[in-house]
Amino acid sequence: MARKTKSQAQETRQQILDAAIRQFTARGVSATSLTDIANAAGVTRGAIYWHFKNKVELFNGVWEDCESVVHALELEYQLQFPDDPLRVLREILVYLLRATASDPSRRSLMEIIFHKCEFVGEMSSVHEARKALYMEGYGKIESILHRCIEQEQLPKNLHTRQAAIILRAYITGLMENWLFMPESFDLYNQAGDFIDTYIEMLALCPSLIKSN
Repeated sequence: MARKTKSQAQETRQQILDAAIRQFTARGVSATSLTDIANAAGVTRGAIYWHFKNKVELFNGVWEDCESVVHALELEYQLQFPDDPLRVLREILVYLLRATASDPSRRSLMEIIFHKCEFVGEMSSVHEARKALYMEGYGKIESILHRCIEQEQLPKNLHTRQAAIILRAYITGLMENWLFMPESFDLYNQAGDFIDTYIEMLALCPSLIKSN
């Protein structure tokens, strides 16, 4: 019975997360209330409060639920390519672009982040948290690039922080531009080419090599 109750609670939580994505996409985050989400999920507001104390925590839950898939995939690639960190980086980046184009939940989340979320009022704390995650992300990207350098897959004097900044701008720029005008290019089928272009830049661009 306890196992069934836990399973039901997890199912309800997922219903709430799915409904939140739909409502945030349709209305925008600021204009969406917990009542809107509860009605869309077919649950009570009390059910939402059982899992999330407020809209900010629910928004973060939507983000974390999506990012957990990426983290699990990264671990899988690390096991599959233990001595090839550049391959791992490539596969993760290709996945991010293709998932944006093909996975409805991922696409909706990116649309919310880029176009449907105003980081004001109660959402200002999310803005601060996102900035902290961005800074942490730069460090994580640099760590991967350093492993690539150790494996002699990238130049030893690569300016890793600059490369990390360019990578985030490149990936988010591709996603945001495609979401704004999907007919302008084929994000799914060109994903590999886009990532290979970035990797070639890391290997060959003189401006990314430290002078000292």
